[in-house]
Amino acid sequence: MSTGRTDNDNWDITTSVGSTALFVAASRALEAQKEDPLAVDQYAEVFCRRVGGEWIAAVEGTDPEHPLQTEFGESFVTFQGARTKYFDEYFTRAIDAGIKQVVLLAAGLDSRAYRLPWADGTVVYELDQPQVLEFKRETIDGLDDSPRAERREVAIDLRDDWPRALQDSGFDPARPSAWIAEGLLIYLPATAQEQLFAGIDALAAPGSFVGIEEAEPMPDEAFEAKRAEAAASDEENAFFTLVYNQQHEPAQRWFGSRGWDAVATPLHRYLVDVGRPVPAPDSEAGLMTGTITLVSATKR
Repeated sequence: MSTGRTDNDNWDITTSVGSTALFVAASRALEAQKEDPLAVDQYAEVFCRRVGGEWIAAVEGTDPEHPLQTEFGESFVTFQGARTKYFDEYFTRAIDAGIKQVVLLAAGLDSRAYRLPWADGTVVYELDQPQVLEFKRETIDGLDDSPRAERREVAIDLRDDWPRALQDSGFDPARPSAWIAEGLLIYLPATAQEQLFAGIDALAAPGSFVGIEEAEPMPDEAFEAKRAEAAASDEENAFFTLVYNQQHEPAQRWFGSRGWDAVATPLHRYLVDVGRPVPAPDSEAGLMTGTITLVSATKR
C-alpha cells in the first residue's frame, strides 16, 4: 500500500518519484519504435532493460495489462513524444543562441547530455537524488558512450539549497544559461515551486533561457478522491500519492512580470501542431493532458 510523500523523503530509480522516470522512459522508448516518431531517445529503452521485469515487458509490449498498453497509455506515449520534441527544439534554440551552461532540474533519466549537438565547451549540470544520477551514469557508461558536453552531477534534493550546490559545482551566474523543469512541478508544493522559480531567476543572466512544463490543479474534491483510491491500492508508487495538487503561479505570468519574454503553449494545441490526435476532453488522458502547458522564455 502506498504511503505517499513526506517532507524529507528520498528515492532511487525504482521507488517513489524515481519510478515515474522509468514510466516516462518506457513511454519515450515506445514513441521511438513508431514509424514516424516525434522524438527518438535511444537511451530510454536501455534504462528500462537494465531495471528489467515489468519495464522490459513495457518496452516490448508483452504485458497487455501494463498501463502503457491501454488507451490512456497510447495517449501518454504520444504526450511524452510531443513533450520531448518541444524541449529538444527549445534546447536547439539555446544552442543556436550560444548558450554553454545548461541546468537540468530533477534530471531523472533525461539523456540530453548524451544525444543533443552541444557546442564545444558546454557544461550540462544535472541536479537530482544521488541514486538516480548514479543509475543513469552507470547505465550509459556500460554502453561505452560519452556525453556530448561536459556533464556535472549535482547530487541535491531540490527542497535543499540547490542554488548554492549548483554554484559550488562551477555554475557561473554572470553567464547566460538554459534551464529546464520538465515533469517536475507537480511533485513540488506551491511554496517550493515559487522558490524554484526565484532560484532560476536569481541565477539567470540576461540572455538566459528557461523551459517549463506545468499543470493546472484538479478540483480539490476530485484530487482527494483520486488520492484516496491510489493510497488504498496495492501499487507501491501510485501516482496520486506522489504529486501535489498545487500551482504557485503560471510560469508565463511569473517570469513575464520579471523581465522574461515568455510564451505558453497548451499541450493540446501543440499536439495539433505536430500532427497528433488530441484525447477526448472527458477521457482519462484528456483530463490529464488538458491541464498541461509547455512554456519557454528568454530573459531580457
